[in-house]
Amino acid sequence: MRAVIQKVTHAQVDIIENGCRDTSGKIDNGFMILLGVTHNDNEADARYIADKTANLRIFEDGNGKLNLSLKDVGGSVLLVSQFTLYADARSGRRPSFSQAAPAAQADELYQRTVEYLRGHGLTVETGHFQTHMQVTLCNDGPVTLLLDSQKLF
Repeated sequence: MRAVIQKVTHAQVDIIENGCRDTSGKIDNGFMILLGVTHNDNEADARYIADKTANLRIFEDGNGKLNLSLKDVGGSVLLVSQFTLYADARSGRRPSFSQAAPAAQADELYQRTVEYLRGHGLTVETGHFQTHMQVTLCNDGPVTLLLDSQKLF
């Protein structure tokens, strides 16, 4: 499982369907997370991403040091499914998405990740799985991290 985590002052995801725009999720201070799932991901990967995210210390304390977690600052999460994080663009001009998990598996693990994040007491807003979305955000710092659960197991 891959997660691109951006520390944000605000973020919003809108759903675009039939020429209409509808806001699906919106947060202020917190993390905008793009989440990709691959074939061999499972519940342990979802739990790892959620636990790591909830406890990452990348908010400044009173001394300007990155010592505070999302939980410490009362931040929120905007979590958006992003199968293109498993794109392979090494050959040709059109990326292959064969490393992305099938939709049913990806959606299940995406939903588990939401549950685990909420289990940490975090407010979690989401996009809509398999829907055209537009994400707007203000990256704070900027701080952007990449987590990959497969590089740990």
